[in-house]
Amino acid sequence: MKHAEKSLTDARNGHRTATSFIDAVTEEIGDEHISTSVDTPIRPDAFDQDDELKMELIAEHFEKIMLILGLDLKDDSLRGTPKRVAKMYVKEIFSGLNPANKPKVALFDNSYKYNEMLIEKDIIVHSTCEHHFVPILGKAHVGYISSGKVIGLSKINRIVQYYAKRPQVQERMTMQIVKELKETLQTEDVAVVIDARHLCVSVRGVEDVASSTVTSSYNGKFLNEQTRNEFLKHIYG
Repeated sequence: MKHAEKSLTDARNGHRTATSFIDAVTEEIGDEHISTSVDTPIRPDAFDQDDELKMELIAEHFEKIMLILGLDLKDDSLRGTPKRVAKMYVKEIFSGLNPANKPKVALFDNSYKYNEMLIEKDIIVHSTCEHHFVPILGKAHVGYISSGKVIGLSKINRIVQYYAKRPQVQERMTMQIVKELKETLQTEDVAVVIDARHLCVSVRGVEDVASSTVTSSYNGKFLNEQTRNEFLKHIYG
């Protein structure tokens, strides 16, 4: 605990300039959060550290956050929280950052010669807003038309989950899922709709608990109005 208190003092004394800079940038940006790329912004050295070291370092830093908030880490309920949070970040809710966790997908010949759209709907999405690090909760609906190859249905869910389990912007997540499915299925005929609630909207700021955000991407044959409407009819009824 003394080590943590010393670190807290060092942080207070040594980072005021950086904090002032961050505050100025945050004030300038406000709520105008802009995603600049379809790729998640990851540093080149992001995986130089293994998971165990990452969890150790995150736990140390989260302990400092809790101390700054005034929490007593000697309390039985709080003592293990930094390590629990660290494990949750690395092994669970942000596990999609690590390419090693990308689902392995096998393609199969479309032996049934099924040439209509295939839809996997109501796929649960648990993601995290990268602006405030609070949950994004919703559902994804995916459709594709085979070009001669198919994948197991559960692999569609796993692809969605992989791109959801990282700090995200919903627009980027939608495009990442589409890009992955197009490359995996070897077809342009892919559609994705995500309907989600953002806790950064419902528990802070405007505190709107009723609204949701819908993003969509239609490609190939789904650009045809009749095909797109058929897809939407299936997912919304």
